[in-house]
Amino acid sequence: MAGMRRLELSEALHLGPGWRHACHALLYAPNPGLLFGRIPLRYAVLMQMRFDGRLGFPGGFVDLRDGSLEDGLNRELGEELGEAAGAFRVERADYRSSHAGSRPRVVAHFYTKLLTLEQLTAVEMGAPRARDHGLEVLGLVRVPLYTLRDGVGGLPAFLENTFIGNAREQLLEAIQNLGLLEPGSFARLKISTPP
Repeated sequence: MAGMRRLELSEALHLGPGWRHACHALLYAPNPGLLFGRIPLRYAVLMQMRFDGRLGFPGGFVDLRDGSLEDGLNRELGEELGEAAGAFRVERADYRSSHAGSRPRVVAHFYTKLLTLEQLTAVEMGAPRARDHGLEVLGLVRVPLYTLRDGVGGLPAFLENTFIGNAREQLLEAIQNLGLLEPGSFARLKISTPP
């Protein structure tokens, strides 16, 4: 991930007081649906359109003096997603990675949380009533985890959007590591690397 170095969680937590910590979560759920009655959806994965016009994951800055990273992340999820985020809790077991950039001195902690499709749909339905909706968060979007016959539509086109920080790379890593695409699909993707 360009400009960022991967850290172990223990190392990230001992960087010192000059560092800020941001936690974000990819929320996903099995989805048995078919697009146009023939394209398997497999999973629903949520991202959000941020106030700056970039795509990212729900979450934000946390203060380690207020408790754990996960306490701060769950607070942020409640603010950005609303009451439905109270039906689940992101835990340390959901942790995936930490990356640090030198300017600004921020460590990005990334989590993935498996929900039921009903929980994920409740988050989508309730998000417009969340405290930060229309302010920090302009809306939620599902990631298309398929490629259309033209080889461009679906995930390849989605990946051409602008993402905040390393959210694009976090998305791709999670898709691959969690096996969210049909077997062999990830290797066939024609993914361009941003400059």
